[in-house]
Amino acid sequence: MMRSLFSGVAGLRTHQTRMDVIGNNIANVNTVGFKANNVTFQELIYQTTSNASGANNDTGRGGVNAKQIGLGVSTGAINTNITTPGSSQTTNNPFDLQISGDSFFIVSGGGENFFTRAGAFYVDGAGNLAMTSNGYNVMGWQADPETQEIRKDTVSPLRVMSPENSNADPEATKESYFKGIIDKNSTQLTDESGLVSSISFYDEKGFGYVAKFSVKNFNGTGDDKTDLPEGVFKLDIADIIDSSTNESLVLGENGKPNSAAIEKYFKFAAGDTPGTGQGTGTSIYLYYDTVDGSFLGWTPSTSTPVSLKKGPDGEVANKPAGFSADKFQLNKQTGDPAIKVYDKDGNEKATGISTDGFVNINVAADTTTMWDNNQTSTLAGKPGDYDGNYMGRKVGKMSGLTVDQSGKIFASYDNGTQRVLGQIAVAQFENPSGLEKIGENLYATTQNSGDFDGIGMDVTSDGVGKLTAGVLEMSNVDLSAEFTDMITTQRGFQANSRIITVSDSMLEELTNLKR
Repeated sequence: MMRSLFSGVAGLRTHQTRMDVIGNNIANVNTVGFKANNVTFQELIYQTTSNASGANNDTGRGGVNAKQIGLGVSTGAINTNITTPGSSQTTNNPFDLQISGDSFFIVSGGGENFFTRAGAFYVDGAGNLAMTSNGYNVMGWQADPETQEIRKDTVSPLRVMSPENSNADPEATKESYFKGIIDKNSTQLTDESGLVSSISFYDEKGFGYVAKFSVKNFNGTGDDKTDLPEGVFKLDIADIIDSSTNESLVLGENGKPNSAAIEKYFKFAAGDTPGTGQGTGTSIYLYYDTVDGSFLGWTPSTSTPVSLKKGPDGEVANKPAGFSADKFQLNKQTGDPAIKVYDKDGNEKATGISTDGFVNINVAADTTTMWDNNQTSTLAGKPGDYDGNYMGRKVGKMSGLTVDQSGKIFASYDNGTQRVLGQIAVAQFENPSGLEKIGENLYATTQNSGDFDGIGMDVTSDGVGKLTAGVLEMSNVDLSAEFTDMITTQRGFQANSRIITVSDSMLEELTNLKR
């Protein structure tokens, strides 16, 4: 009689355990990255009242099965539905990250690594990428500051807002070009100032300047003007302007360009190979085909006046000495700076402009033409090459952070620079269901889950996984399934309680036999 009572009690306990699990699942229905649990039951031991016997051919009797009485039920396993992804919730926070696949984020607290599917991260006051809930550091690989390559040696906390990452280095301008049309009949070409064009550029420290150029179709100024041959135009460096102060670096007291001052900053280096120095100065001559108006090249002098035109094979007829194809250079020069800085008492304090930061700037002109444009020339200078490279940059301040699908963290700067700061590493396990839940959306390894090697892996390396920024993985709790399980659990608990009450009634009847 007592066996049924104990079976009923065992049934109540196991159904209560199942109800505890269901309650926890429902409580975490909106918990980021939560994985639902489910309970499976197993039988308790059996009491054998009669052993089984086999068939006996001598007596002609068949076999008899064992007689066993079960002693109730117990909790067989509490499994985590860890491989089923939760629903996606869009947050538009760049550091809210969702993992697709079976990987886990690696986080560290107190020198110990843990694992999580909850990708709600933020940048803390020290610049570390961390969990919003408990401040655990997100682990990953660091980027080499020089090569920008990811060093996948071991995982370490990702510090994305360090002082060295707050600014992007400036870059000196190395390429530039002219584009547009020179109309030989435009009045600008015969003015004393000429057809003025400019190219903005940066030195190696990020200071900005503007080089002003003047294009004319005569050699001299004032009364000594000498017209150049058709298709030949003189290009002069007219001035260098400091972009910060808007002050000229080369104009003399009379407001005229000072050639000596110009050469302290830049001067053309002419030659078949740019920079060979076969001819130097502050002027060069642009040559155009007199038939189709295409750019032919440049030379440091007019040489013998010739009528330029292309030969049968595209060559330049009567090519002048020192003629080049399509580029010339503005060369860095050394010497005392043209401007000095004084304090309020008139004492010299420091030199204001130094030429040490300038580098050679190649200037291309092969996209310019000498065409009829209604007596209007449109020559314009542009920094960088034709693909927009080597334009130079000022010092950049960080303006944003983004995370791509592979977990690489990119910093954007207001000077157009983009830099890789590191990469979020993830972990995978042979048996993820064997991980131990320790609270706070964290898991720890166990002997049945597999170990973490301390290096991690790229989330995309399995061909399935990826990270999605601005999205969080919510819980995978299915409320309809949980409510159904709740009903069956309630009925099971109710039925087991009836076992106890009925067994008690039978015991009462037994005690009444003495009356």
